[in-house]
Amino acid sequence: MDQEPLPSVASLQGTLFDFAIAELVRQHRQSFPPLWTAESWAKLLIWLALSCGCSGDARALEAFAVALGPALTARMRRLFFERELPDLNLRVMADPAEQQVLLLPLEVGPVPGAGAPQAIAPERVAAALEAVGLSPLVSPDRLRWQPLEALVAVPWRNGPG
Repeated sequence: MDQEPLPSVASLQGTLFDFAIAELVRQHRQSFPPLWTAESWAKLLIWLALSCGCSGDARALEAFAVALGPALTARMRRLFFERELPDLNLRVMADPAEQQVLLLPLEVGPVPGAGAPQAIAPERVAAALEAVGLSPLVSPDRLRWQPLEALVAVPWRNGPG
């Protein structure tokens, strides 16, 4: 009877780190107002740096950012500006560095026998935007909302944050 090989120590540590950092970002992303802004993201990074023993001076904060590296920083930023709304079956991606807020179904991929992907109803989009506090920050003009197959792109009210 063949047994699967055990994961390496490095693999387990990497997985644990990925899990821990994702949970840390998810649990603290609401703690740094104003939400949905680059300022909020910067506050999270400063808090993380200070929590890791860095001083608050510019050199130490820059060293911390370099230590994170671009891949981890991008992953953390995506988690920071993304919300999942199971009740509405929607994922909201609202990075203020992007031109639009994107809303897409949690279940991605074709459903057998369902045909083309269904457009997301504007009422569901509005409910999702309201649920995560984005309504005041995005265009209320539903004519500017762009349905693109199974997702909707909603422009920021005053351009990206």
